[in-house]
Amino acid sequence: MASDLRGMLRISESQLAEVNSLLLDPNCRVVNDFMAVVSKYGTPEEINRKAARARDLASLMGRLREVGSPYVADLEWLTEQRDKDAFISVADYRRRVLGAEADSMTFSDDFAVTLEISALQYFPYLITEARKAIADRELMPGRYIRVRKMKEQEEDNDILAVAAAMQIVGASYVETLDTKGTDGSNVHLGGPETITGYFGGVGQPNDHALRWLDEFLYYYTNYGIKQVLNLNPGTVLLAYFLHKIGIDNEFKISVYMGNDNPYAALWTLIGARLFGRPDGTTSLIGFNWSNSVNNETMEITAEVRKALNLEDVVRFEHHIVETYKSIVIQPYNRRDELIELADHVANISAKHEGGDPEIEITREYPSDILDYFRDKSEVIESGVATFLERNYMDKHDALNRTAWALTENGLSFVAARNLHK
Repeated sequence: MASDLRGMLRISESQLAEVNSLLLDPNCRVVNDFMAVVSKYGTPEEINRKAARARDLASLMGRLREVGSPYVADLEWLTEQRDKDAFISVADYRRRVLGAEADSMTFSDDFAVTLEISALQYFPYLITEARKAIADRELMPGRYIRVRKMKEQEEDNDILAVAAAMQIVGASYVETLDTKGTDGSNVHLGGPETITGYFGGVGQPNDHALRWLDEFLYYYTNYGIKQVLNLNPGTVLLAYFLHKIGIDNEFKISVYMGNDNPYAALWTLIGARLFGRPDGTTSLIGFNWSNSVNNETMEITAEVRKALNLEDVVRFEHHIVETYKSIVIQPYNRRDELIELADHVANISAKHEGGDPEIEITREYPSDILDYFRDKSEVIESGVATFLERNYMDKHDALNRTAWALTENGLSFVAARNLHK
């Protein structure tokens, strides 16, 4: 009986043919509108070439020098520190944690956990972090998430400096486009007094999905930005479409999308496979789980991910700590659960969005997710800029506590690859 029911789940060839017929119909407006936006930037080959030129490190540095950016000196310093091996090596870090015992231990890189920090709002934070990592023999993240307004960081060339820095340190990073749920896209919603209205849909209503697409292609071709945040089913599908037609884009799903069970994940991963390329790649490279997800959900979904040949492609991104205010009930710390998971579920990143709760509670100004959405000018005028940098460094400290705990348990990690050799 059970096998008969299971067999009824089969997707018939005729049903797949109907989907293909829709997508390939020259009169299909939903696809035509997608193609119209893409065509503004050229063919996929032309678009990729523009992005590669924009992403070139020498080009990025040249653009910063042209405008006399003070960040040039910082980037040159960072390069110099990298080249003279000023940062602690992985082997030396393990010896720092375990002593001589580390030399006889085997660490499984197959299950290495990527050390991730969020959010790197301003480039100078990275330099402060690097100086501390050198002085205290700590680790720099292998992955950075950014949530600062794109147009604002264009104005002060932060966007160029971070793009260059990521190549220097050997880390991946994600930008958050301005076309998102908090940009006024839903004209009926405002601040906290209308917050329950967001339950009816957060993200890109009506033509905002196409605006998101247009915005991505602008930053991809002008700055080489490859990875962006994604929080809406429509823009997830558009990102699949882009990769399918040959554009080398990537995206990560945001925690705000609310994937909190294996079936939500199954639907997303099925889409990734259906619109994947023949070589097995897809534009989905990061899957940020809801804060409510437990280890069993990730274990079950890891089986699905592997069955769909996406284990090496799609990273599970899991919040270990969160900002102290405005997002979760505190104390919130999932480090112990990560240790339980990290020896058998591959391709996980440990995301640090806040400091450890016992540290945060002592701060005059604990971290707050709402600070991500403030203008730089308002941050400076309000006098909280120093506090926000302190918040970021608390996240750095939390990330290093996670690396320490992983190492104590014989588990491997991915830090900034060019710095920690």
